[in-house]
Amino acid sequence: MALDQHGQTEIWPTDLSGSRYGTLVAGISAVIFFICGYIADRLRPKVADKQTWRWKNISVSLVHATVSGLWSVYCFVEKPVMAEDLIKTHTLSGHTLISMSVGYFVYDTIDMMIYQRTRQSFELLLHHIVIILCFGLAVCTKLYIGYAVLALIVELNSIFLHLRQLLQCCGIPKTNSLYRLNSLVNLGTFLGFRILTLCWMTRWIVINKDLVPLAFYTLGSVGLAVMTVMNIILFYRLLNSDFLRKKESTSKDD
Repeated sequence: MALDQHGQTEIWPTDLSGSRYGTLVAGISAVIFFICGYIADRLRPKVADKQTWRWKNISVSLVHATVSGLWSVYCFVEKPVMAEDLIKTHTLSGHTLISMSVGYFVYDTIDMMIYQRTRQSFELLLHHIVIILCFGLAVCTKLYIGYAVLALIVELNSIFLHLRQLLQCCGIPKTNSLYRLNSLVNLGTFLGFRILTLCWMTRWIVINKDLVPLAFYTLGSVGLAVMTVMNIILFYRLLNSDFLRKKESTSKDD
């Protein structure tokens, strides 16, 4: 530990014992998600035959979003005090969750690098690399587990984002009642679980910057900046695609 100019103590890692367990869980997780991709490919409906990789990739992402989103909520229910101390307080469940997510992001990164080298994939690769670095730090040091678990709350919105993409793969029109319902829930959870969570995380890291070593603070700030920019762009695209364009087309029909 070291005192900063304000007299507060920076919290440095003193135990790296989490790295062995975390690496094992991440490795097993990556294999499990690879199997999930294989199963999703075999269960692909004929209507999605022209988008084989997209169907498989989004299906695996949906599995991760569902598991990690619900698991992150459970972690805070299991140990509410973790919400008050996002640095030092951790649980085996939270550590396992973050390790599992690292395995998913490693799997998805490799999958995109092999099968989907596009501009959009490059944006996601940047996102994944930043997340792997940030989550990897938490896994190895057992610090910031609560902060990483909090970040996975956004996956509750990702469930509906991925459902939206799967509906598109199946050729479901935007006027369909199921698509419209998912769009509304998607927009609401985007604001509630994604935007508000990122705002709260940004506020926390600014308030507690004196407790976070400069290297870790820089990594966290870069990660938040990348996620914030990407989510602003994503929100605009969703709003424009599912709501604004729809109103424009309706006006033209009238």
